[in-house]
Amino acid sequence: METSRTGPVGESIDPQRHRALGTASRASILELVRAAGAGMTIAEVGERTGLHLSTARAHLERLVDAGLLVKARASGGQPGRPAWRYRVAVAEAPAPAPYRALVAALLDHLARRSHGDVRAEATRAGHDWGRHLAAAVPPSQEPVDTLLDVLRGLGFSPRRHRAAGGTTEIHLHTCPFLELVNRNPDAICALHVGVVRGTLEHAGAPPSGAVLEPFAAPDACVVRVTLPDATGEPA
Repeated sequence: METSRTGPVGESIDPQRHRALGTASRASILELVRAAGAGMTIAEVGERTGLHLSTARAHLERLVDAGLLVKARASGGQPGRPAWRYRVAVAEAPAPAPYRALVAALLDHLARRSHGDVRAEATRAGHDWGRHLAAAVPPSQEPVDTLLDVLRGLGFSPRRHRAAGGTTEIHLHTCPFLELVNRNPDAICALHVGVVRGTLEHAGAPPSGAVLEPFAAPDACVVRVTLPDATGEPA
């Protein structure tokens, strides 16, 4: 069993992270991804470093396993399976313990029982959860305000931003389920999409008007909500 060691200024050294940075290639890749802000794909890392795509993928996945990077697919709501985008993991406040336990149990259930599209199953589960959470919010609020309250309660630190064309953007500056993301990034992001859409539906808005884009901003994932009467005004 590995034990933590103490560094020269008293910090605790994580052996897995220490080994992940034990090669110049992985250390340089980590710095590239950090400098990119919004993250990088395997192809982009390969182009910048000259590494073969399979080698770049192996290095990136080692950094993910060590908790130094996180990954997600930024689809923009379009069908298909876009490339993974990797971003530096930052220390973030976790969601309340009951929520973390619920999400962890759900991911385990989906991994064991789902014989179809795990993303679709996770979206449906999140949709029901979002409706349940929205039921505890005062019903007199506008749908986007209800969504902000639900996301705030889960620990996403949401902020509303002005957007063009009747669309409201909500930037999620923390991921309270970060420690669960790397178990199944597709499932956890789909779960969040479901929560957003279920919340909007319960608040009387069409759920199809919401899209979640992981890493769409340098320091946030972005929810875009387009409603028939949306103004896009900031909070």
